[in-house]
Amino acid sequence: MTQGRELAPAVRSILTAASERNDTAERDPLAVDSRSLTDAIDRAERDGRVPVIAEVKPTSPTSEGTREDDPVELATAMVEGGATAISVLTEPTHFGGSPEALTRVREAVDVPVLRKDFVLEEAGMDVVEADLLLLIARFVGVREPTDSRASRNATRSEAELDELVTAARDRGFQPLVEVHDEAELESALEAGAEIIGINNRDLAELEVDLDTFESVAPEVPDDVTLIAESGISGPADVRRMREAGADALLVGSAIMDHDGDTDVTANTRALVRATAETETGTETQTQTQT
Repeated sequence: MTQGRELAPAVRSILTAASERNDTAERDPLAVDSRSLTDAIDRAERDGRVPVIAEVKPTSPTSEGTREDDPVELATAMVEGGATAISVLTEPTHFGGSPEALTRVREAVDVPVLRKDFVLEEAGMDVVEADLLLLIARFVGVREPTDSRASRNATRSEAELDELVTAARDRGFQPLVEVHDEAELESALEAGAEIIGINNRDLAELEVDLDTFESVAPEVPDDVTLIAESGISGPADVRRMREAGADALLVGSAIMDHDGDTDVTANTRALVRATAETETGTETQTQTQT
């Protein structure tokens, strides 16, 4: 549970930067013709692929190094590796992202694209078109991230979460509501969320624990599309999250490999094929024993 615990300094800094950005400038509401994530997940399942949302994330406060590859090249390589959807960071200060990068990626790929950012109010939605929009339940209602109350608890407001979910849908976005514990899950469900991500990263300490997903997932209704986020470092983690009920997995650092310069196509393919390779290995072992 993150409720009632002080946020990590990096998280407070991210929220401060988000509140100071010019996302509240008056703009006409967007009208997005979005590509369906659930349809894309169904296609991946029929093809025998693990549904992976691969993330274009140049850097982050929790990773070492930066990848300066062109975002379009990264995204197309991820799709070549079997990615079901692409997530693009648009937060510039801490993650090196931009709305322009998302626009270019969405024009280059034919899969759904998620805008991953820290949207604190409705006006922040009208920055760039995407198929999905991230809403972090814990941060809804936070207007002054440097205030001591926000630092202690980052208070949620179910009414405002409901308003943001509705506003996102009115624009054509598919809102992905991120939660970290059962209290936030309850808020998301009461707000009408149909796509929910459970983040394994604790915002108080920035530590990752896959038990988070496993403890919260059983409370998610079957008709909700459930996504496991953070901490998925290899095929074993993919299998673990799938066995715990994940319909799809959002993976960034393990694919981007900020410490090196590995092939993101190969990195994506290894995760997408995680369960198929296990089944093949089991079949081979059975045949050998027989």
